[in-house]
Amino acid sequence: MNIITKHPVNNLGYNFIDQKYLPKGEDEYYLRNKQNKNSGNYRSLTTREKEILIRSDNSSDDWGKILVSDAFDPVLVKNCKFFGLVRIGKLEPYYLEFHNLRMPVGIYNSTIISCDFGDNVCIDNAHYLSHYIIGNEVMIANVNELAATDYSKFGNGILKEGETELTRVWMEVRSETGGRRVIPFESMLPGDAYLWSSNRNDKELMERFIELTQKEFDKKRGYYGTIGDRCVLKDCNIIKDVCIGSDAYLKGANKLKNLTINSDEERTSQIGEGCEIVNGIIGYGCKIFYGVKAVRFVMASHSQLKYGARLINSYLGNNSTISCCEVLNSLIFPAHEQHHNNSFLCASLIMGQSNIAAGATIGSNHNSRGADGEIIAGRGFWPGLCVSLKHNSKFASFTILSKADFPYELNISLPFCLVSNDVANDKLVLMPGYWFMYNMYALARNSWKFADRDQRTERIQHIEHDYLAPDTINEMFDAIEMLLRLKADKDGNYFATGFENSDRKTEILKVPQVISLFKELITFYGITQITDHITRNKFSSFEELKKSIQVKIQRAKWINVGGQLICAADVDKLKNDIKRNKVNSWTQVHNYYRQKGSDYEKDKLIHAYTSLLETENITSKQFTKDVFIELLESSIATKTRMGKDIYTSRAKDYTNPFRKMVYDSNDEMNAVIGRLEDNQFIQDQLAETDRYKKMIKGIIKKMK
Repeated sequence: MNIITKHPVNNLGYNFIDQKYLPKGEDEYYLRNKQNKNSGNYRSLTTREKEILIRSDNSSDDWGKILVSDAFDPVLVKNCKFFGLVRIGKLEPYYLEFHNLRMPVGIYNSTIISCDFGDNVCIDNAHYLSHYIIGNEVMIANVNELAATDYSKFGNGILKEGETELTRVWMEVRSETGGRRVIPFESMLPGDAYLWSSNRNDKELMERFIELTQKEFDKKRGYYGTIGDRCVLKDCNIIKDVCIGSDAYLKGANKLKNLTINSDEERTSQIGEGCEIVNGIIGYGCKIFYGVKAVRFVMASHSQLKYGARLINSYLGNNSTISCCEVLNSLIFPAHEQHHNNSFLCASLIMGQSNIAAGATIGSNHNSRGADGEIIAGRGFWPGLCVSLKHNSKFASFTILSKADFPYELNISLPFCLVSNDVANDKLVLMPGYWFMYNMYALARNSWKFADRDQRTERIQHIEHDYLAPDTINEMFDAIEMLLRLKADKDGNYFATGFENSDRKTEILKVPQVISLFKELITFYGITQITDHITRNKFSSFEELKKSIQVKIQRAKWINVGGQLICAADVDKLKNDIKRNKVNSWTQVHNYYRQKGSDYEKDKLIHAYTSLLETENITSKQFTKDVFIELLESSIATKTRMGKDIYTSRAKDYTNPFRKMVYDSNDEMNAVIGRLEDNQFIQDQLAETDRYKKMIKGIIKKMK
């Protein structure tokens, strides 16, 4: 039975906060007055204003509770019912226009319960508008319910006074068991979600994360919902317990509940038709359109959900797009692309710069007795069409999976690897270094593209986009060590174990070439970091250069913390500082990210130099001027080859007869896909190669 209680109608709009939760000496409006900076700039209605309001079919339980600004025009309020304390700002005889929506300033045909309005608002057909503070020049048309409760948390997983842990909202990322769950909060960054969902054996750290989150917010009841300046809300059904930043645009949403929608004049967020969004945080500059369903989630800034996408119990990193498909229980780092209706991603940690193709099914837990499997994929993860994976599986950086139903769990520790399931010969086939050998154009362009499309205006975490970075270099070293242990069989083939949970063979292709390639790339990485260091600091001699570089005994381990690469020792320090109460807020955690971002060039240089010495098998003392000049000259050859490979890998699309057969002529092909010679990215890369050669020659001349 529905329990419906009766109360005196003259109580409607009052007692928003239960008496037992009111601090001594405060009334129910004390938090509302703090939220509304203009709360002291209102006056009572004049007798004439009240008469005009009544003649315009307005009613109030107490006209003494209607407060207005000095520039209030009562003619612009018609056919409204007011309950409780209502405060109205300036109303002037204008109309506001946004995207061909034209509305007269004023409040019309609405039921208003205990709300504050800024200047020159346009409110029409707000059928139930309760306990909201509405900014200046806000337009609201045809909204069925827009209300806030006294226990509103606006998507943050906190507890209000009198609530128990049973009511807390958690976000169950990375595992369907809930064993890696985290508490969503408004300023949550990908690194926060990663640190919290990892380290699960450290109970003290887990408790501290809960404490930091609860401290971010006031436990008091009675905060009103807020709608920032210049927001436009039209044709929505239910908006409940939603905090909306300025300049947001909401149209045609079915249900929005328990949310923070971050938005401002430079980073506007939008929610479109048919969306149902509950228990979440929406970052600045986000776009959500056309039938999206999202529950228990965080969307970091400048991300998009479109065309019926479903995002549940998941964190979506910055500058990402999910369209049409379903994503559950996943933690996704920045720059993720997933555009296809029949792709599925579940119980996964995807570490950024990723692309999930159509038909990919990354969610098969049926090989376990419970839904406890996980996928972990390093940067640049690219499963091909119709890929199906078994949980648990783990992939090194820049793994590409060919179209296949992979029948066993995988542990692919070789970076830049093409993974294929050879059904005819019943074996797994790996080609490490594939990207450099056969698709240099895509590898280079993706690194450029993700950096170019980073729309963040507040870059708290320094996101690494380069394919040659501490994480991938360390993976190359591990790969070389493993590959050197392999012995070719009598046919010259290389087989290994440990990559697949089965007894069948795993063949590794091009082993000698890959070892040579990875060594060359490690050296090139080292040289490019040193030359960047020279360019920044304008060293005039080799001796001056060498004195400026710190020497480490061994390479540091690095961790991808939400797309930001941080030395493992520094991550450990952060965790210990949190446990020892030296770091007492998420703001301090984020400041640590900033600091490590500022230190990144220096730390990366040390790592690059250490890696260079290791791969060249020399000590720092043996790194002489002559050795350096020789390595500089060899780096020109590497850079030239990479530039050439960028061109030739794209040129195949213009010469392959199976690609050309859909065009009647070369002219038609060029008209459709553009001339190869006009490809701006290729031209930029060729120009970059020329610039690099000139720079290296200049450095050699200076060092001699």
